[in-house]
Formats: sequence, structure tokens, C-alpha cells
Amino acid sequence: MYAVVRTGGKQYKVTQDAVLKVESLAGDVGAKVDFEVLMLGGDTPKIGAPLVSGASVQCEILEHGQGDKVVAFKKKRRKDTHRKRGHRQHFTKVKVLSISAG
Repeated sequence: MYAVVRTGGKQYKVTQDAVLKVESLAGDVGAKVDFEVLMLGGDTPKIGAPLVSGASVQCEILEHGQGDKVVAFKKKRRKDTHRKRGHRQHFTKVKVLSISAG
């Protein structure tokens, strides 16, 4: 069985015991979080409008961190001008504990 969940403005297809990086979530390491279920897949799929009523995906927070640095470098030739900006996106790594249809 798999589920499509929504968190941080993105959608993820998850299965039991899957580990994924999502946008930064509030909570300590080891805390449990529940995600909104948009679809349950398997032998008899259930599609929500927009959410599947009674369904839930429970996850455990494994760690918080920052992604790799992304550098935005802008340069204008022959003008002796440039701008360099860096960014590191925050993320939360979670493990799917259970998928329940409700």
C-alpha cells in the first residue's frame, strides 16, 4: 500500500518504512507527525476530494538539517560588476511509520 501526502506545498508518494526529506517541520527529533492524505493506492485506490477522510500517515522525525549550498552568481561583462548569493534550504528527514485507511 502507498499513499500520496501533502506537506510544505509539495506532494510525496510514500510507502511503509520510507525515509524522505521534506520542508522544515516544527518538532523535536523523535516526535511523531501526521500528514494530509490526498490518495491511498493499492488494490482498491481511494482518491480524496481533496483529502481522503479518516486516512492518516504517521511519521517520525529523524533529523533536522540544511541542504547543499546553491550559489546564484550574476555578472555583467565589461562593467566590473557582479553579485554572488548563497542559500542553504532547511529540511526535516522523516520516516514513515504507518499508513492507515481509517
